[in-house]
Amino acid sequence: MPDRSSADLTSHPTLLWLRKDLRLGDHPAWARALASGGPAIPVYILDPVTERAMGAAPRWRLGLSLEDLGRRLVARGSRLVLRRGDALDVLRALVAETGARSVVWSRLYDPQARARDGEVKAALRADGIEAISVNASLLHEPWEVETGQGSFFKVYTPFWRAVRGREPSSPLAEPGTLAPPGKWPASETLSDWRLGGGMKRGAAVVARFAAVGENAALDRLGAFVEDRIAAYKDERDRPDILATSRLSENLAYGEISPRTIWHAGRSAMERLSGHAEAGAEHFLKELAWREFAYHLLYHTPRIETENWRPEWDDFPWHADNADAERWRRGMTGIEMVDAGMREMYATGTMHNRLRMLVASFLTKHLLTHWRVGEAWFRDCLIDWDPASNAMGWQWVAGSGPDAAPYFRVFNPETQAARFDPERRYVDRFIAEGRDRPHEDALSYFDAVPRSWGLSASDAYPQPVIGLREGRERALAAYQQRRSAT
Repeated sequence: MPDRSSADLTSHPTLLWLRKDLRLGDHPAWARALASGGPAIPVYILDPVTERAMGAAPRWRLGLSLEDLGRRLVARGSRLVLRRGDALDVLRALVAETGARSVVWSRLYDPQARARDGEVKAALRADGIEAISVNASLLHEPWEVETGQGSFFKVYTPFWRAVRGREPSSPLAEPGTLAPPGKWPASETLSDWRLGGGMKRGAAVVARFAAVGENAALDRLGAFVEDRIAAYKDERDRPDILATSRLSENLAYGEISPRTIWHAGRSAMERLSGHAEAGAEHFLKELAWREFAYHLLYHTPRIETENWRPEWDDFPWHADNADAERWRRGMTGIEMVDAGMREMYATGTMHNRLRMLVASFLTKHLLTHWRVGEAWFRDCLIDWDPASNAMGWQWVAGSGPDAAPYFRVFNPETQAARFDPERRYVDRFIAEGRDRPHEDALSYFDAVPRSWGLSASDAYPQPVIGLREGRERALAAYQQRRSAT
């Protein structure tokens, strides 16, 4: 790349290529784009890699985040440029239109994005354009955390010990000025992208539960740290009460940074004591679990699509089937399982305890491949995250790193008695057989496709399989595999 003086760089704009970092606070790429002293042009590119990765619900939710950020930028004297097409082609076109000499972006870690970004960086540098990528979505880069032998971690507990005392740097403040250019390049219109098309009538239902944008994320964090973090360790598995932060939705689009969350949790630990301090620390452990998922995705990208443990390749899981379709629709006849699936359809999210339960039921009671469930979550969750989704499914199924043993089969009745003792969660999302169904239970029927032909006045379905029968069948398959091995 040709040498250029700092004065030369300041006379030209910098393109800020936004991806999963749709915020202004603690944004290293914004800081780098502004560091040259020249104008900064934020751009979001809807490219084929992004479009292929996202299902209906995350695409819709992405549109809301882009809309919110666009409004915030206009209020600050800037704007968001939207372009659709191949990322390299779009960036080259913007360089030609604006005279930009530098492009800055925040790193992504899934294999498809890494391949695209590597190609873009090499091509731009060959064109004589400065191309810079920075970390804006993780506490620690995946290659920075190593075992004593210099390899990556395959088990969470030692990974947590390695990062527990490794404090990330303090969050960056919002930029004082966004340095807009004198002339803006043309932008496409967000509504023309029709990002919510796949949601159909479900969009209006889920919209009631979404908390969109950086301000909403900071409000969520503040309320959680103030009111709930002290009891987090004890109450995090209770879906019938508000005990979690619900920040996974905002993290998925980078509306808040993990450093901001970490330091808020660390501050809570310092002001709390005893059992309350343990609650705050456990919250930090959950943030580190997300880090662990990205650590594994980076070092073993096969985790997205293949059994992380190759010895599970011959396990007799079923491909997609009629029982799996009943599972998708929340019509298994097992109330706790169906409540979880309906929560996802009505709200766009699902409590983590229920994610484990419904995943266990699909992969073990119904012996259906984890990829079937992973794909459905990818389509339906507004907090979908490629690393967490893949690792979560493989952890429950038994085929992943640090996995739950296959013989650990979640019992929905036991789980309900322990974590929903007064049946408030089940009654919130199951309408059939109730004289006065909860509003959220009825919302499910407003959100699902009409072609399913479902009604709250229908009789609740009979169980797709007996719990004992399903468990014994799963254990028999597991024993048969062990014997064959």
